[in-house]
Amino acid sequence: MRSKAQLPAAPAPAAAGWRAWLACIAGGLAVLAGLAWWLDGDGPTAMQAATAKGAAATAAPTPTGWPALGQARSPAMSPEERATQLAVWTERLERAKHTLASYRDGTRYPFESRPISEHADQTYPNRPVAEDSALRTEDGQTDPTINVKTAQSRVFMAAGESVVFTIAASDRSGQPVAFTVTQARALGLPSPGRGGQLPQQAVVFGDAGTQGDARAGDGVQSALLAPAQGPFAQYDGAIRVEVKLKLAGREGLHGFDVYYSPEQPAVWAGPVREVVERGSLYLYMPVQVSTPGRYLVSGRLDDASGKPLALLSFNDVLPAGLQQIKLTVFGKLLRDLKPSFPLTLRDVDGYLLKENTHPDRALLPRLMGTVHVSKAYSLNGFSADEWTSEERDRYLAEYGRDVDLAQGQVDQLTGP
Repeated sequence: MRSKAQLPAAPAPAAAGWRAWLACIAGGLAVLAGLAWWLDGDGPTAMQAATAKGAAATAAPTPTGWPALGQARSPAMSPEERATQLAVWTERLERAKHTLASYRDGTRYPFESRPISEHADQTYPNRPVAEDSALRTEDGQTDPTINVKTAQSRVFMAAGESVVFTIAASDRSGQPVAFTVTQARALGLPSPGRGGQLPQQAVVFGDAGTQGDARAGDGVQSALLAPAQGPFAQYDGAIRVEVKLKLAGREGLHGFDVYYSPEQPAVWAGPVREVVERGSLYLYMPVQVSTPGRYLVSGRLDDASGKPLALLSFNDVLPAGLQQIKLTVFGKLLRDLKPSFPLTLRDVDGYLLKENTHPDRALLPRLMGTVHVSKAYSLNGFSADEWTSEERDRYLAEYGRDVDLAQGQVDQLTGP
């Protein structure tokens, strides 16, 4: 009888065959996993992500391949399944085309040179802010039988600026109603990080044609607040003016809110210089900067007839010293809007952005009315090219790929 040491080993060919079979299985699984990852993984465009979401939302079958690789649809796809897929991809194609066209149209001009029609609320920044509402009572109710019209000449005040408040009252038929201002006071409002006692002062309303009142005896009472001349001289932040009224046997109240900035981070330092460069018109405004940082400046541009044309903006970091604020009138914007020359730059305002603090800005002196009148130019002297940048080119290419992808799927589904 043979000992264990003498027992024959398992046949070598059988062991080798078993290992080879396992290796084949493992390799096949790896190939299948890789294929599944490629088909189901994140694609290179936004459209592929939208594809997965859209398919889930519509309960349509998710495509199993991209047409760019020439993969055929499953021969087992029924006409109903093909119709469902076609509807999904047709909708995505239209959406992709709309996204591409909207982005291209919205970025024809740079951010700092836009049609004023896009910013209607900033067309006339120095017009009074008016309100027309029913009388508000101290208990939080309203009296619809009395109408109160109020206005304030501005909301933001730079160092040394003042604001005028007006109040008028009428009945339902529009007839003026006499009233008395029983109390009016300006109060500093609390803000994060502000301690100590907040300033306050009395505010005097009247109808005598003085202290901001436009016309004596017209039934409109006015008051002037000049923060630099009182306890608010060094106050930086929001101020509320509380007004108590008595009229027709009733009592009511109204509040005005303004923001005062006593700091003067920079001052304007000379006339505007205009230059035509690279197919656009540039307006350079010298400014003497005492506090370096990021400055945001806006100016309005009208054509020769006074029609509002564009909102020009500047957003950049300025060091201390004499600097230049560059306002861009983009060439294609001029070519498209076809204004009559000369152009008028007006109502320029700006501020130093103060990050991670409150208040978050220090105002530059406001330039009201006409600031500069340009020379007369021929529109042919300006470029008709759209604005370009690395970011815009990248987005246009990305959205274009989305269109191509969807178009390829539609073509494949409608083909033979």
